[in-house]
Amino acid sequence: MSIKSIAAKIFARKIYKQTLRWAEKPVETQEKVFQKLIKSATETDFGKDHHFNQITTVADFQKNVPVRDYEDLKPYIEKVVKGEENILWNGKPLYFAKTSGTTSGAKFIPLTKESMPYHIEAARNAILHYVNETGNADFVDGKMIFLQGSPILTEKYGIKFGRLSGIVAHFVPKYLQKNRMPSWETNCIEDWETKVDAIVDETIKEDMSVISGIPSWVQMYFERLQQKSDGKKIGEIFKNFNLFIYGGVNYEPYRAKFENMIGRKVDSIELFPASEGFFAYQDSQKEKGMLLLLNSGIFYEFIKADEFFEENPKALTIGEVEIGVNYVLIISTNAGLWRYNIGDTVQFTSLAPYRVIVSGRIKHYISAFGEHVIANEVENAMKEAVAETNIVINEFTVAPQINPSSGLPYHEWLIEFEHEPENMEIFAETIDNSMRKQNIYYDDLITGNVLRKVVVTKVSKNGFQDYMKSQGKLGGQNKIPRLSNDRNIADNLTK
Repeated sequence: MSIKSIAAKIFARKIYKQTLRWAEKPVETQEKVFQKLIKSATETDFGKDHHFNQITTVADFQKNVPVRDYEDLKPYIEKVVKGEENILWNGKPLYFAKTSGTTSGAKFIPLTKESMPYHIEAARNAILHYVNETGNADFVDGKMIFLQGSPILTEKYGIKFGRLSGIVAHFVPKYLQKNRMPSWETNCIEDWETKVDAIVDETIKEDMSVISGIPSWVQMYFERLQQKSDGKKIGEIFKNFNLFIYGGVNYEPYRAKFENMIGRKVDSIELFPASEGFFAYQDSQKEKGMLLLLNSGIFYEFIKADEFFEENPKALTIGEVEIGVNYVLIISTNAGLWRYNIGDTVQFTSLAPYRVIVSGRIKHYISAFGEHVIANEVENAMKEAVAETNIVINEFTVAPQINPSSGLPYHEWLIEFEHEPENMEIFAETIDNSMRKQNIYYDDLITGNVLRKVVVTKVSKNGFQDYMKSQGKLGGQNKIPRLSNDRNIADNLTK
């Protein structure tokens, strides 16, 4: 055992104890965060406009500040982008993380000197919790890779602009610099396919122990590695690879394919990061869900998803939530986002401590007939179908077919198979039965002959990658929506 791995275990124990202190006092912890946020921003333009000096309780805050999305907050953000100070938060932000918006075009999310450290600490602490629970720290001596966006930043009015993953690359601790891959030069390559090929060339002969990234793009990296090594399993190429860290999408639909490509099972850690904040990470290999970070400069509110579009939906605080309910996540942060709807929905799997799973996007759903289908349901159905039929998939998405050429409307599951099921009808039936068990509205529509059962459409090899490339969204942090209430993606895939 190396000195570095011994030190990692000692540090991991320290961080675990620190986490327990706030996790065991969740309501008190969130109240402290709330009061600090209000006090800090009282003299900002936003604070003055919303009378922060009169706010003493969460009820006051909810009365004075409406829930907003990016478009609603944009007039304030535009002032900050132009270099104005003390608008949403004190002074200027250090960075703007540029993200792709579906309706807003490019979005610019502020990162401040107060918020930035939490992004770094959360990623570190996720690994340390794994070390503390499992005792496995040998991987710290191997090479580590994170498939991410370019670290090249631009600057305007004293604020730097870039992708979040590229910004974070500037904060890699010195003790990891020698272990981290790819090289800075390779990381700066903008074209994703060229970049992946360069990463393969750099890493294929290295002792990779940790690999991290969005599963769909790590899968592309693995495929290129296998092409370069005459079909070897990833576990043969990297004999000490034993930890996969991921976020952005549910890993379960990819798990069978990954284990087949690797040739063995490896431990995994799920993260819930976003430009707006680092919200949660998997703190245990034994428990379901990710630990919600209540002490990271973010005050959380939760609105039931099925009430969200009502005129005045009730916003709950951490002490009022329940297990298994689908909530829209609302955040207020030390980067100056106030009662901000990030678009993600979560469900709690535990209240002691508070753990969540990401159940989908409030704008990514299917309800063409009032069925209210969410991402978590389709992912569970796919997981069940894959387990029962022993097939392997690369990617999938779901869309409604409202006007079929014949017969009743249906939900179309567009799937890129690695190994197809022997009987497609049984496979589709398994998916449909799972959906009916999970969603009573969908079941009623099938029973009432409003919808017919699931229809599976095969997508050609690399079809999803080709679609993302056509949209200029190949690689990085971009990902295919798991489901849509329209046919924009579906029609492109079936052309």
